Amino acid sequence: MRFTDSPNATAEIRVAAAPATVWDLVADIALPARFSDEFQGADWVDPTSPTGVGARFLGRNKNPSIGEWEVTCTVIRWDPPAAFAWAVGDLDAPAATWGFDLEPEGDGTRLCQWAQMGPGPSGVTMLIGHDPDAEEAIVAGRLWQWQRNMDATVAGIQALAESSLPPAC
Repeated sequence: MRFTDSPNATAEIRVAAAPATVWDLVADIALPARFSDEFQGADWVDPTSPTGVGARFLGRNKNPSIGEWEVTCTVIRWDPPAAFAWAVGDLDAPAATWGFDLEPEGDGTRLCQWAQMGPGPSGVTMLIGHDPDAEEAIVAGRLWQWQRNMDATVAGIQALAESSLPPAC
């Protein structure tokens, strides 16, 4: 797969908790740092402004192949307790778009985290620029890193949401 193909990754899990419980975890922009070896945390740019579409946060990341960096993200979807998505960097040409979707499923929630590369420049495009012949391997490697961290994130959210439930009678 090439970068211009808009590569993406998805991680899904069933959580034995109501969407509102899962939403409280998903809406915490710093929480995934507890489970990811790349994402190091985030802070709202203006913590006094209401959270919603247009709100911005600064994310901190580190990766052995790319180094450490910070990026401003803008919320592009905020629909409690169903969906939260953000664009990384430039809104018109984001480096990536990330999100969480929550769907009621029986007495629980189907949680999906997803991400799509591009179309704007990013660390991936920088690596491709240094070795264009390795583009497919670079994209595949990056998707693998994303997938590993997303799988850990949804499993971590599941564990937290389920541990906050009252004990069964």
